[in-house]
Amino acid sequence: MNTRRVGLVAKKEIFGLSAEKTIVFAILLQVFIAMFSSFLMVGLTTMYDPEALEGYSTVTYGIGYAGADSPLIDSFRRRDDLVLHRMNLDQALAALRERKVAAVIFVPDTLPDAEGPITVTLYLIRNDLQSSIINVKLKEVLQDYERELREIRADRRVSFPVGLNFPDAGGGENFFEFVYGLLIPLLVFLPAIISSALIIDLITEEYQRKTLETLMSTPVTFTEVIWGKITACAVLVPVQAAAWLLLLGANGIAVRGAVGIILHASVGGLFLILLGALVALHYRERTSAQFIFSTALVVVFLFVMAVPYNPLNLMVRLAVDTAGPIHWLILLLVAGATVFLGWAVTVYAQRVGGMGG
Repeated sequence: MNTRRVGLVAKKEIFGLSAEKTIVFAILLQVFIAMFSSFLMVGLTTMYDPEALEGYSTVTYGIGYAGADSPLIDSFRRRDDLVLHRMNLDQALAALRERKVAAVIFVPDTLPDAEGPITVTLYLIRNDLQSSIINVKLKEVLQDYERELREIRADRRVSFPVGLNFPDAGGGENFFEFVYGLLIPLLVFLPAIISSALIIDLITEEYQRKTLETLMSTPVTFTEVIWGKITACAVLVPVQAAAWLLLLGANGIAVRGAVGIILHASVGGLFLILLGALVALHYRERTSAQFIFSTALVVVFLFVMAVPYNPLNLMVRLAVDTAGPIHWLILLLVAGATVFLGWAVTVYAQRVGGMGG
């Protein structure tokens, strides 16, 4: 196999990537997230931890209170961001429908020391972002009320919860868990997944457009054509992964083991690309190949995620510089599996090429 010819095919494919919708959409997605990273960070962090919403809200909300007097009123009075409005239930619900109040709470006339439970009813506007914020704020008030009721009814306890003392992380632990535990691994593996899907398009389009005959009329062999396409897709993985890490750094997120992350992403991406190439060579039709590859990808991920040092865990450890030297051993094992898969692709490509494509 002539490496110069492989390079020429790879160069041709890289310059022609602007016509590939898969990679164009991926680049546009990167640019979009880079432009609106702060906005998306708030939204994604909220999905990961809904209580993070409270920190972004500085508005004072009106709450309609209906029902009997209770210690819950004192809990509301200790809040600066919630204003309580006493009214009957019908008036409160009418005010909620007209958005004059953000929520309505109904407290029954059950005494705090009564035998039965106290059922507090909360009314919110359905499918509303403001309701999500109010829900988090009211959760704290209701938890305070619950603690007061526990103290009032303390003589009924037959067992007591074990107290746990957690260190104070300054309120930012959820943000860092999201960034390093989810966002960085997701962004690093995204280019590998995109490139592995792209190789299927590059190979199957040669069959669908019937351009293989033209390529085979040149001195380039079928195997060199396949490896040229694989090389073009493999180059994109470290470039895109490095771009993600630079964008994260520009947003003030420090990533310690950037070199190790790029190396692991590159080798893992090449493994997925070779797997996609093997599937594309066998099926030679885009829809079937993409379906089978997606199914195989899920199986591979489920198998890999069962390993203690799985790729997601390893990326987190590398990003915070706690991976240790074991990650080099893992890189060596993955590289060995990639070499074996590369040999399989070469043999299969030679077989397909020998049958006339």
